[in-house]
Amino acid sequence: MTTPSIPGRPFDAVLCDLDNVIRFYDTSRLAEMERAAGLVEGTTGKVAFEPATDLPVLLGEISHEQWIDSIALGLSGQVSRELARELATTLTGSPFSADEAVVALLRRVRAHVPLVLVTNATSQLESDLATMGLDDLADHVVSSARVGVVKPDREIYEIAAGRAGVAMDRCLFVDDRLENVEAAVALGMTGVHYRELGDLRAALGGLPGI
Repeated sequence: MTTPSIPGRPFDAVLCDLDNVIRFYDTSRLAEMERAAGLVEGTTGKVAFEPATDLPVLLGEISHEQWIDSIALGLSGQVSRELARELATTLTGSPFSADEAVVALLRRVRAHVPLVLVTNATSQLESDLATMGLDDLADHVVSSARVGVVKPDREIYEIAAGRAGVAMDRCLFVDDRLENVEAAVALGMTGVHYRELGDLRAALGGLPGI
């Protein structure tokens, strides 16, 4: 059921990405290992985030451990089997933290409109949110690994808007990837291409109380 819009309010729900908006990774250890192995920095990530490698884990089709196996296999030929697995394990286990300024702003937002996290994530998302103390941040979490569809597929936006109980054209969508924002805009949402906190603040400026 769709909740009626409130006059004067620019949008009735905020749909927000997680990684590179709220959560940020520290990959310095991985970079050190790559340099020591004579690899170009970013080599492991390039392998890990190739669609053929990461799409199955984002769709919930394979486990986290199987993803590590796939990354290690993709690195074979460049380094030893042992080092390939160590690099893969280091990447997938990179420490992460939340941007507290973004979190504080989103908590204020949630006091006024529904907040839904919409993220391409592995099945570890729930435990990751708990680790950061953010398992209560949003009203709903739409994880690709749980719903079996990834951004920028139309269906994941429809699921998120449905969870919020808000019409598509009354949603504000925030993401660091331009293609995901463009897909949301094509569906009638207001899009915010996130690069820094100011982008989010500016977009939320029209919401009373923010």
